Amino acid sequence: MANPDFYSPVLARLVPYVPGEQPKLDRLVKLNTNENPYPPSPQVIAAVTRAAQQGLQLYPDPESADLRHAIASHLGLSDAQVFVGNGSDEVLAHAFFAFFQQGCPLLMPDISYSFYKVYCALYGIAVETVALNDELRLNVQDYVRAGGQTVAGVVIANPNAPTGIGLPLADIEALLQMHPQRVVLVDEAYVDFGGQSALPLVDRYPNLLVVHTLSKSRSLAGLRIGYACGQSHLIDALQRVKNSFNSYPLDRLAIAGGVAAFAETAYFEQTRQAVMCSREGLTLALEDLGFTVLPSQANFVFASHPVHDAAGLAAGLSASGVLVRHFRLPRIDNYLRISIGTPQQCDRLVQALAELLASD
Repeated sequence: MANPDFYSPVLARLVPYVPGEQPKLDRLVKLNTNENPYPPSPQVIAAVTRAAQQGLQLYPDPESADLRHAIASHLGLSDAQVFVGNGSDEVLAHAFFAFFQQGCPLLMPDISYSFYKVYCALYGIAVETVALNDELRLNVQDYVRAGGQTVAGVVIANPNAPTGIGLPLADIEALLQMHPQRVVLVDEAYVDFGGQSALPLVDRYPNLLVVHTLSKSRSLAGLRIGYACGQSHLIDALQRVKNSFNSYPLDRLAIAGGVAAFAETAYFEQTRQAVMCSREGLTLALEDLGFTVLPSQANFVFASHPVHDAAGLAAGLSASGVLVRHFRLPRIDNYLRISIGTPQQCDRLVQALAELLASD
């Protein structure tokens, strides 16, 4: 049993992020953590296997140079514009430490990835949340601060989580121009499923940092690979934090798998399109059951029913062996976030929901 007498004041105040449930049950339809329903490409598996068979007694490259080069080449950037870390969560944590401890509030949407506020509590960063509108959309004009009011920066997820709604590139550019002296961090974990990336703006805006992950569209949640793209001065700052925290964040298997993932474009495109196709089909099926489904550019949908309580539906689905995510938070407590599965998994979800709705 923990003894809070030994806790530092910061630890005593922390409310940690709670990840989605990861149970080990047979025949479970797991649609609660936005994992890709398809496995990594065979080339990735082969590369990881080769890496496991040689050199594990040695430390990995602390700079992950091969992976950074693979990412940079794929995106048309220089190696100096790419930073890699142990999942995008670690990349985000380093960015919050490096850029947002300014003694003034960090702007972020009131409904977004809940880990952002955890980082702020960990690092003592003040937060100013900006409310999404009644349609749960972000209005960039709400981020204007009159009279030269100072902010620590801006962080948004685009497409947003958990709503799935994306912003056009013009809105991202507007945010960058509003706050030229502060970093605007755009978390693009889900952008490959139909969003518009801010990467084309990297060379033009020295305050733009774009964060990606290989956990979603490249089916590598188990390898933990994230990366950030920005001008070299931002990447140097992240490297300083990384080398003050963990010199070897990516192991040899992750580096090998990541390099192979960026070399395999056909499989990536095939599975990406399959997820988006299933998303459209699932949206129509949910609407036929009476749900309101927000327009999604992610590998999940955010849905609510006008009559049935979301918490009760989530519990009923769990009892049927289907997991979805429910957030007990203001404004979204009657929504279910449903990850896109295979067509068979989506069919089982719809069938389970239909049975629940008919039973009341």
